[in-house]
Amino acid sequence: MAAGFDMAKGEIVISMDGDLQDIPEEIPTFLEKLKEGYDVVSGWRQKRAENVVLRKIPSKAANWIASKVSGVNIHDFGTTFKAYRREVIQELRLYGEMHRFIPALLSQMGARIVEIPISNAARQAGISKNGFSRTFRVAFDLLTLRFLLGYISRPLHFIGRAAYFCLAISALLTTYVLFDKFAFNVPIFVAHGPMAALAAVLLLVGSVFIATGLIGEMISRVYFEATDRKIYSIRIVHSRRILKTDK
Repeated sequence: MAAGFDMAKGEIVISMDGDLQDIPEEIPTFLEKLKEGYDVVSGWRQKRAENVVLRKIPSKAANWIASKVSGVNIHDFGTTFKAYRREVIQELRLYGEMHRFIPALLSQMGARIVEIPISNAARQAGISKNGFSRTFRVAFDLLTLRFLLGYISRPLHFIGRAAYFCLAISALLTTYVLFDKFAFNVPIFVAHGPMAALAAVLLLVGSVFIATGLIGEMISRVYFEATDRKIYSIRIVHSRRILKTDK
């Protein structure tokens, strides 16, 4: 799909599944929506041809989570049947299996997205490669999506909460152990050996989290500077010329 986006030359780009379950005759409906001012028109398979419960339930759950994580109010992230304006996908870079979440990635860039119901024909040959095991891969993809949408320019914030939690618990345990030691002369390693060890481990883990976040901050800065990628998107610039008049 990434290669197709790069090679496409038209002002409008249509993507469809290769299993012939999408109906080409519905393309004009997508184009009509684009004329209304939308940048992305996404299909919604309200009635799936394959009525497999073990696929439908995880799919609905993943779509719901993706909608909440991304803030994009669509029901079907998984369908490939979509229409795009070329200007909104020319800066899109796909890798891994993030093609499922193109609407979310484009929404971050300011794209206007709408969803329309589409038909879903029965598969004529072959079997789907999307089994139950895909659910686990999608779970990791959702975590990646959350990071890309909210923390790609500030990775320390992504991991900082876990670091602060570990350090806070370590500080509380250490305070308790030291108070018991100096106030009541209780031997630390005799009475609070496991607690002291846990405090030390949490201190180490919290420090590693912070160090990892700082490294992420440096990598993020190098990434944005090397690729000349902006942290903002501009659709149109409105300017007003002020004419100076002699008094």
